[in-house]
Amino acid sequence: MKLPFQNTYANLPPSFFEKVTPTPVIQPSIIAVNDDLARELGIDPAFLRSDEGLAILAGNTIPDGAEPLAMAYAGHQFANFSPQLGDGRAILLGEIAGKDIQLKGAGPTPFSRRGDGRSALGPVLREYLVSEAMHAMGIPTTRALAAVASGELVLRETPEKGGIFTRVASSHLRIGTSQFFAARGDLESLKALVEYANHRHYPEAKNALDLLRHVINSQAHLVAQWMGIGFIHGVMNTDNMSLSGETIDYGPCAFMDRFNPAQKFSYIDQKGRYAYQNQPGIAQWNLTRLAEALLPLFDKNEEKAVESAKAELEKIPEIFEAAHLKVFSQKIGLQDNPDWDLIQSLLNLMKEQEADFTLVFRSLGHGEKTFLSQFKNETSAREWLARWQAAGEADVSLMNSVNPAFIPRNHRVEEAIADAKKGDFSTFLELHRVLQNPYQEQPGFESYQETPAPDEIVCATFCGT
Repeated sequence: MKLPFQNTYANLPPSFFEKVTPTPVIQPSIIAVNDDLARELGIDPAFLRSDEGLAILAGNTIPDGAEPLAMAYAGHQFANFSPQLGDGRAILLGEIAGKDIQLKGAGPTPFSRRGDGRSALGPVLREYLVSEAMHAMGIPTTRALAAVASGELVLRETPEKGGIFTRVASSHLRIGTSQFFAARGDLESLKALVEYANHRHYPEAKNALDLLRHVINSQAHLVAQWMGIGFIHGVMNTDNMSLSGETIDYGPCAFMDRFNPAQKFSYIDQKGRYAYQNQPGIAQWNLTRLAEALLPLFDKNEEKAVESAKAELEKIPEIFEAAHLKVFSQKIGLQDNPDWDLIQSLLNLMKEQEADFTLVFRSLGHGEKTFLSQFKNETSAREWLARWQAAGEADVSLMNSVNPAFIPRNHRVEEAIADAKKGDFSTFLELHRVLQNPYQEQPGFESYQETPAPDEIVCATFCGT
């Protein structure tokens, strides 16, 4: 089967990328192929499972029409600016049906910075599970087309089994892409980036200021959706924030069990910069860096350019707060009667009683008894419930359509990875199946809804590079 590759990114100026060839592996094998996504892209899933398809997914063969490359970008990592980062372990093959097809873990690139360009098996499985769960929950995200075992070991703290992940994205353009050119004073490339990003993602946009407006809107709504499912990205560096408004780079990400606004999981985030409650503010910080990078394109008069940027950036809190209120109003079934004080009092109650974020909101649509059972102190919970009932008739159907029954709970993801490292992928495959229907009750799989036992609690997650 000939894959219908296009190469619009490869047609951009050479400053945007470095040509690179994936490094073959000796004995690859298929772990999973996303049949539905393959069909959306016009690809026969059976082809991807064939020897020819496996060779492409493993980086052993460059398919006809592909022009593999590593993308250039910069970025603020924990507020420290690196003028050159780039794809150190990812290789873009090209685009199919307007979507980027990228191999992660396919070998070193000119941006690898002494790294091996490979991926351990754990991060491949984590990204596959979480990105597809996010898609099933309706959150804008990159997708997983396939996961492959490389058949080789990678050296991290200890030798680990290797894997290769095929990621699909609306694009891999990042805030850090604009910073790469801005840091070099390369206005021609910056102009080319704006034109390309607008054409690909925001066709109604006409200039750099329009691009900023659209990215502000998409990022504000995305973070509001993250907050609504208790998702913590874990590493919101500017090189990990996409211009398309999709969630990208599932490294040390995690989902809250017990509600705690200050919750963080990422081991490298020692100071909690990217904790749950900080995500809206960090998004605004990142968007300010985007505005700074694009500033020379707003107006030839620097003072006017700054004023234009400020005018857009000042809108961010209002845009986010409206999106945030809408998300949580839907979660309590009162979309037509939003009341942030009522929502905040529930969150305060959950924090005080260490209640599970996902189970509390899901229980609200399943009757008073189920809701009260989520709290240690039923009296306080009953008082809130009376306020909620007095606020109007809740839309139970809406609540059940936005409050997931199943999320990728951290201990379940870790269990799937641990079994896979032993050669057993059945846990991974079953968890993936469950997560494809997050809003449906699934008899026989109730254990996947349960909170972790004390010895199962995951306290730290890792980026996996």
